Amino acid sequence: MRHFLDFEKPIAELEGKIEELRRMSEPNGINIADEVARLTVVADRQLRATYAKLTPWQKTQVARHPDRPKASDYIRALITEFTPMAGDRAFADDAAVLGGMGRYHGRSVVVLGTEKGADTESRVKHNFGMARPEGYRKARRLIEFAGRFGLPILTFIDTAGAFPGIDAEARGQAEAIARSIEACLEAPVPLIATVIGEGGSGGAIALGAGDKVLMMEHAIYSVISPEGCASILWRDQAQAPVAAEALRLTAEDLKKLRLVDTIVAEPLGGAQRDSQAAITAVDQAIQEALLSILGTDSVALRTRRREKFLEMGRESIS
Repeated sequence: MRHFLDFEKPIAELEGKIEELRRMSEPNGINIADEVARLTVVADRQLRATYAKLTPWQKTQVARHPDRPKASDYIRALITEFTPMAGDRAFADDAAVLGGMGRYHGRSVVVLGTEKGADTESRVKHNFGMARPEGYRKARRLIEFAGRFGLPILTFIDTAGAFPGIDAEARGQAEAIARSIEACLEAPVPLIATVIGEGGSGGAIALGAGDKVLMMEHAIYSVISPEGCASILWRDQAQAPVAAEALRLTAEDLKKLRLVDTIVAEPLGGAQRDSQAAITAVDQAIQEALLSILGTDSVALRTRRREKFLEMGRESIS
């Protein structure tokens, strides 16, 4: 069954009626097709109206929708001959970060993604997409591997943030994130990062310091979650919608601030309503971004990438 968000209740009611009518037989020869068609038009109109004016808090809910395609879905759909690579060669493997080699439209690439999981079992396995230090050290290892062999890097970001547990802090969480960001900035090969759902804090930017940063239309990208911000500023998580507005975490806001390069349009109603269409749109955006920088000298790539991130926020400060 389709999962509906709180603000989608009117749409849920209409689609529920449509489904009931479709299941009904046609008593006494009465044709119910006209009523189904009428309600379908109304539901489509309601869906368009709702998604045309989503608030930042509503976009946060869409970005976290349990049915949105995950990093593993994009890897499965876009990468052929994918060979996963595990472990940080120091402590353990972290299932919250997927990584490996494969072919993207025939070209050898290294792929990384933060994976939230699609059901209870997989969410627990992947720690809800919240990586420990070994996850970021694995990412760094694979980024450096890509650099040695001249392979472009694709990353898919969907995480609430790095895991905040005591064990993670004890093993150097902040240092691991910083080293992963450094590896991204120093990579001598093209790096295309795509925020496919939730881009939270350093856990997201650890895989996000790319030549081109793509962001899906209803994704979010922020230094802190709205709930975390509300807890700090107001000591009240109920203020999360206000915090979401203030954080400027939507794709439109971040494009205006020049923190992301491209917004990838989603199907009507969000990626969760048509995963294949969403994946196709991301595929096209990645191809365009990758083709625009392939063949660029490695020194020029690194220099331009570092300058891009150093420039962020400079105008607002001045």
